[in-house]
Amino acid sequence: MIQFEDVSKNYPDTEVDALKNINLTIEQGEFVSFVGHSGAGKSTLVKLLLREEKPTSGALLYKGEYLRDFSHREMDQYRQNIGVVFQDFRLLSNKTVYENVSFAMEVAGKSDHQIAEDVPYVLELVDLVDKTNNFPHQLSGGEKQRLGIARAIINDPKLLIADEPTGNLDPVSTYEIIEILKKINKLGTTVVLTTHNTGVIDALKKRVVTLEKGSIVRDDEHGSYIISKK
Repeated sequence: MIQFEDVSKNYPDTEVDALKNINLTIEQGEFVSFVGHSGAGKSTLVKLLLREEKPTSGALLYKGEYLRDFSHREMDQYRQNIGVVFQDFRLLSNKTVYENVSFAMEVAGKSDHQIAEDVPYVLELVDLVDKTNNFPHQLSGGEKQRLGIARAIINDPKLLIADEPTGNLDPVSTYEIIEILKKINKLGTTVVLTTHNTGVIDALKKRVVTLEKGSIVRDDEHGSYIISKK
């Protein structure tokens, strides 16, 4: 689905390589976790996936095609196939739970019929049906993140990137979020997770890619959280 082909990334204002010679393939339907200390390269990898940054050298491919060769229209279509969940939720405070999710569909040009049909289904998937008319300030941290997930998947992306989604949550809410991500993955969506949470990684028993100082040092099919001490 997505390939990193000898990818390196350098930023002009630092002498440190954010990523160095990354070769990696993420297959359709996989659940892949990226772990590593702060500064290991996880955030840069996510930015490259989202095309917020471009490689200094090397290339990314999507379904066998080089992203660098995509037209503006093709790049828009690529981005529409990615949903993102952030640590800080990024919800619309003046909109209800329902409106936060439906707004994402409106922006994508979906019809009123599609919105009326899909939003309740997704809210049920993330167990927020009883909070439909609540505003974000009326939700717990875990509920806010579940709403963030609902908004990220409402347009049926092929890839869901969850960037430290449990960083601000208690253990119970963390468990609930991970179970939802597993459920979404079972429905066919590729999931890329970045996290510092050892317990999450060890419980998942999914593929784990470990980054250190911009390089991949481990890539385990059913891995655990193993990184060297700083």
